[in-house]
Amino acid sequence: MQASPIASPSVILNQPVEPALPYGAAVASRFKPPSVVYNTPGLQATRTTFTSQAEIHNWLRDQVTALSRSVGVKAALVSIGASQQGQPLEALVLTRSTGGTDAAALLATGRPTVLLVAQQHGDEPAGSEALLVIAQELAQGLLQPLLERINVVLIPRADPDGPNRNEVLAGGKHDMARDHLLLSMPETQALARLMRDYQPMVMMVANEYPLMDAYQQKFAGVQKFDALLQYSTTANLPEFLSRADEEWYRRPLLAALKGQGLSHEWYHTTSADPADRTVSMGDPEPATYRNMGGLKNAVTMAIYTRGAGLGRLDLQRRVHAHVTAITSVLGSTAQRSKELSQLRPYLEKEVGELACKGQALVEVANTPAQYDLQMLDPSTGADKTTTVDWESALALRTVKSRVRPCGYWLSNTSKLAVERLRLHGVKVLQVMEPSAMLGDMYRAAQSPNRVQLLRGVIDAPVGSYYIPLNQPLANLAIAALEPDTRTSYFSNRLVNSLTDAARVMSEPTLKSEELP
Repeated sequence: MQASPIASPSVILNQPVEPALPYGAAVASRFKPPSVVYNTPGLQATRTTFTSQAEIHNWLRDQVTALSRSVGVKAALVSIGASQQGQPLEALVLTRSTGGTDAAALLATGRPTVLLVAQQHGDEPAGSEALLVIAQELAQGLLQPLLERINVVLIPRADPDGPNRNEVLAGGKHDMARDHLLLSMPETQALARLMRDYQPMVMMVANEYPLMDAYQQKFAGVQKFDALLQYSTTANLPEFLSRADEEWYRRPLLAALKGQGLSHEWYHTTSADPADRTVSMGDPEPATYRNMGGLKNAVTMAIYTRGAGLGRLDLQRRVHAHVTAITSVLGSTAQRSKELSQLRPYLEKEVGELACKGQALVEVANTPAQYDLQMLDPSTGADKTTTVDWESALALRTVKSRVRPCGYWLSNTSKLAVERLRLHGVKVLQVMEPSAMLGDMYRAAQSPNRVQLLRGVIDAPVGSYYIPLNQPLANLAIAALEPDTRTSYFSNRLVNSLTDAARVMSEPTLKSEELP
């Protein structure tokens, strides 16, 4: 499906006049308004605020009502939890099914489910407004035929607290965007439960990136791109998944953006330190939504439009970039629905069969390179190419690796870690009779962020836990349970002591019971 402007009830013809952008006229002229204007509550020409939480609820409820009049197509507004400040977290589920809209009914369709998430940060509104457009197009507009081949679950505002104060941090304290492994927040816990139950094959997150003075200070340039894109780039991802990310999704997405006159580049950022001239392609740690999606064997794409902290400035163009990108992802999923339905069992089998074999990557880092990065000249607005020190996430280098274990043992005091693993959908067994396992036990090493491995017999008492790696989410378990990384459950005190965990190095004989 072509990612062309959508003409429907969510679009009006008159472009509102946006306020002046925070740079000169020459740069501003590079970002012309789109040929269509989107008409969500927060995009009304007279508005000074974005769509409120109550308006989002009403908008999604209206789509459910509209679809109740359509034969075969179903929608439901599903409560998935509450935010830190008690605001409801809701997801819109859309499907064409003879059953219901619950997770089991969607899985029974045999069609791939797409999970769309926006506004993890309160000061990134364009993705939220775009998902309201997409919701209406799926319910009443030109995107509804896609529901013949795919299911869609969408969450327009993952952090309902942040927009009230235009804050990056959820509840004013935590960064939701970096909590998708630890699940320390109710917002990320709700999203993890949704992923576990609905098992999306495709995941997309709509973000915005800030215009940084650091680019002018370091490179005498202004950030240029309408959209920065990146898929999962973390340790232990199946090769075929990364190929699907690139060939089935990113390349068509680039063509869709180009067709709308929207510029694009790999996601990248730089520090505020004027002396640090490095530009990095994001972080390979497993904490982010896009990397967690890959560890759950899902095609995952993140899009960042140029707008965090800009308020309403240039908002219609930002929303248009999101709508174009999301439409492309939905169209690619419909086009590849049969292949995607075959991809999940293939990936799950491949991941599970790696248990007890070869090496597992414990920690990786981006690879230093040189890159010709385009920016805009602050005075003339012309393209300006600067060669930068580039930290590439496309070829990750190994920092630490170990022989892949058969599984992990956790003590019976590790209930919090077990709870979080189960929220992700990781299979956990509880030991029912005292057992002995051959394994490597962790001991602190003298050098920072290192552990020593001591081979021996692990005494596994009743009530302790075993996490086998012959399961689909084995790579997620590795990310959580190898202790000497910044994002591990040990480093973040979900596992209390190094003696509460061990690597099991041969298949154990256990009397155990799988936790529900």
